[in-house]
Formats: sequence, C-alpha cells, structure tokens
Amino acid sequence: MKISKISVVILTKDEEATIAQTLSELDNFEELIVVDSHSSDRTCEIAESFGARVVSFRWNGAYPKKKQWALDNAGVSNEWVLLLDADEYPTEALKQELYLLERTLLTRREGAFDIHLLYRFGGKLLRHGHVVTKRSLVHRHRTRFPEVADLDAPGIREVEGHYQPVSSAPIGQLRSRLIHDDRDPVSSWFARHNRYSDWEAHLALDRTLKKDIASKRTRKGRIFDAVPFKPLAFFLYAFVARGGFLDGRAGLDYAVALSSYYWQIGVKTRELLRNAQ
Repeated sequence: MKISKISVVILTKDEEATIAQTLSELDNFEELIVVDSHSSDRTCEIAESFGARVVSFRWNGAYPKKKQWALDNAGVSNEWVLLLDADEYPTEALKQELYLLERTLLTRREGAFDIHLLYRFGGKLLRHGHVVTKRSLVHRHRTRFPEVADLDAPGIREVEGHYQPVSSAPIGQLRSRLIHDDRDPVSSWFARHNRYSDWEAHLALDRTLKKDIASKRTRKGRIFDAVPFKPLAFFLYAFVARGGFLDGRAGLDYAVALSSYYWQIGVKTRELLRNAQ
C-alpha cells in the first residue's frame, strides 16, 4: 500500500529521541520531507537514514512561520500535504483511509481535512476524554496559515500558534486518528504549556487579536473560548462528560493538567491587567 499523491512534511528541532519511531510508521508514503530548525543532535542524520529529504529552516522573526514556510519552500511535489509534528504519525486505520482518499484527490474540492488525535499522556494512549483536532491534511494552494499580529507575543515563536490554517474551500473530516506519541518526560509537557500560557495571556489583553485568532480555531475551540470558569468547566467536560475517567489515572492526570493550563492563563492574564493599570 503505497501513498504517492500525499506528501508528508515533518517539523523538527532536536528530535533524535522520537524521529526514528515517527519515520518508521511512514514507510508507505513515497515523499517524506523533514523541515529542521538547525538541530544540534542527530535528528537530520536519522531522518536521512530513513530516506527522508531534510530541508533547513531558520526563522527570520517574521511571517511566514515554519508551517507555512514549509508548504511554500520545502519543494513538496504534491498538492496535498500531511503536516506532522515530530512525534505524530497515522494509525493503521488512518493510513488505509488516506490510501483510499488519494484515489479521488484530483477531483476533490476540499481545502483541508481535520483529523482527531489519539494522545499519549503519562505513558498511555488516551481513548476517552478531551480530543484534540488538527487540520493536518492540507491542499497547498487552497489553504494557508493566517498571519496574525502576535510577533511580539511571548511563548510561541517560530511555529504558528494555536490556530488552524484557513481556506475558502470546504473543510473535510477524516474518521480515523493521528497518534500524538508524546514520550517526553511530563516535565517537558508542563514546560511547553507554561510557554503556551504566556502566549494565550498576551492575546487576552488585545481583544481584536484574540477575536481574530478565535475565528481561526476549530468550532470546538471557538465555543470553548467563550466558556466562563474554564478550569472547572474543562475538567467536568473532559473527565466526566467525555468519559476521561475511563482512561484511569492517566485520564485524571491529563484532565487536571489541562485544567491547570487554563488556570495558568487566567492567573497570567490578571497579572498583565494589573500591571497595565
């Protein structure tokens, strides 16, 4: 089962611990491209050993950021691109779905497809609770990551923030999942989300920017942006309403961790407001 009409682009920076696992799961895609931010470890060497073509990226502090730059400049040969982080790869069911989909890609009118993630947290793949959705399969000429006024925001720099690529064409939804195989220590998760919450708090002070970015999130994300008491609301949604408790301790830890992330955003936003006054 070879997939030839969908190129895979993987974004990396110092990912030698995960890139081999990811690429080993992508051997049925004919075109693999790794866009690397000058890694100081063996990421590029490992990628090339799996037959991937490595393209170097250095952010110049402006737009386009890394994802859009990769779509424009990495020399992708296909119009359709599966855009992945270094620890993401498709399930077998998703590979089969993509194989069947590519037969009709030349006549499809969609601009992109949303894919649900199967997330690993605390050493366990979480099959219940909150599900992250990413617009990971994109048509290079019908879809584009927006340029928003966040260049001076802390927390997120060379890679686009928590918003989706936009398209005037319809957006499809794939049934199968993409595995987000996060095997880093949980301290890395908290460090990343500490930076992300800096970015989110910065946005909260600029209503125009916050509204602009909210419009570029998924429908689920837009709804949640408007929910009050987010830490408590998220915990009840993820752990109770969505059955996160069925994942046991890992499900509880994930629900508490993300609830604390929203609490962090609130605390930092209130601090910024006090300082501004």
